[in-house]
Amino acid sequence: MSLNRYRLRHMADKKNKAALRAQRLLENPEKLIGLILLGNNFVNILAASIATVIGLRLYGEAGIAIATGVLTFVILVFAEVTPKTLAALKPEKFALPSSLILEPMLKLASPVVWVINKMASGIFVLLRISISEQDSTALSRDELRVVVNEAGSMIPSRHQKMLLSILDLEKVTVEDIMIPRNEIVGININDDWEDISKQITQSQHTRLPVYEDDIDHVIGMLHLRKAIQLFQQGEASKEQFRELIHDAYFVPEGVPLNTQLINFQKEKRRIGLVVNEYGELQGLITLEDILEEIVGEFTTDPAATIKDITQQSDGSYLIDGGTSVRDLNKLLGWNLPTEGPKTLNGLIIEYLEHIPDPGTSLLLEGYPIEIVQTTQNTVKTVLIDPTLKKPASTSKVA
Repeated sequence: MSLNRYRLRHMADKKNKAALRAQRLLENPEKLIGLILLGNNFVNILAASIATVIGLRLYGEAGIAIATGVLTFVILVFAEVTPKTLAALKPEKFALPSSLILEPMLKLASPVVWVINKMASGIFVLLRISISEQDSTALSRDELRVVVNEAGSMIPSRHQKMLLSILDLEKVTVEDIMIPRNEIVGININDDWEDISKQITQSQHTRLPVYEDDIDHVIGMLHLRKAIQLFQQGEASKEQFRELIHDAYFVPEGVPLNTQLINFQKEKRRIGLVVNEYGELQGLITLEDILEEIVGEFTTDPAATIKDITQQSDGSYLIDGGTSVRDLNKLLGWNLPTEGPKTLNGLIIEYLEHIPDPGTSLLLEGYPIEIVQTTQNTVKTVLIDPTLKKPASTSKVA
């Protein structure tokens, strides 16, 4: 009964005969338990009877007490505690060989076991206990997380992090990791043809949204490889350029990442434009962004993965207000709140309830924050010194 069911199933899938026998026995645990207890109690009662007879013949009436004491010690040590502890510590070593004996014994003793189980079931009925309600052996997400964490050296730590990241995908939405609309790089179809050509040849991205006048009027997506091929063929025109634009793929902002990963695969897409409930463009999400949530960032320096973070010589950080709070927590090991606003600017404004002046200092979730630069409607740059962090319950403004 102490066998790891998942390991046993894995061994049975490999056609291990002993594992297959043990699996068949465990398919009917009430019969197996009935057989084991039948044999166990039969042997114990038989041993008690023999010990009583021997005690009476050797010591008379006092022999009963002597036999009881000696037999209790012997059974507890050699028939109960020691073997069952060994079996619990090394279940495969004892269970798999014993299945060779238990399986034929179960067939031979099945009538007696059937009667015993029926009598036990009758008692359950009288006590109004349902034996059909059994705990499921399926693991919940949190239980699976514990299994991964407890795997130890069996799973490399990097692989453990990847598995845990996969489990966390449904807790994160596309809104949490999207590129905000103010950082989206796209092509304005109404620009001069020379400007468009220059942008295409110098772009660092493979796919770009194409819009008319502003990003709110997206007309489609362009794969730059096709555009470059068009230029290589000779003189290109805007009419030919328009023919290369394909329909944009739009994604609701609240979609969990695990769902969006499947949607990307189903739609055969690698990039999507994130919109809110009113259809307004909020940002851009790519397949690579989701994969980075699983395998981690593709650069080795944590601060280098966000271009808007600059570490100072004293250990403090100059951070752009538009930086994602979640990225800060993940890359720098902080624990700023992520339930509300997604950016550092939004977090500060929500807390202060107004646009602060440069030089304003606040303690947010224990982190000392100094406003360095602002615009009319945003916090542009802040200074955070994590070395001076206070308890999270402390929050104030200066």
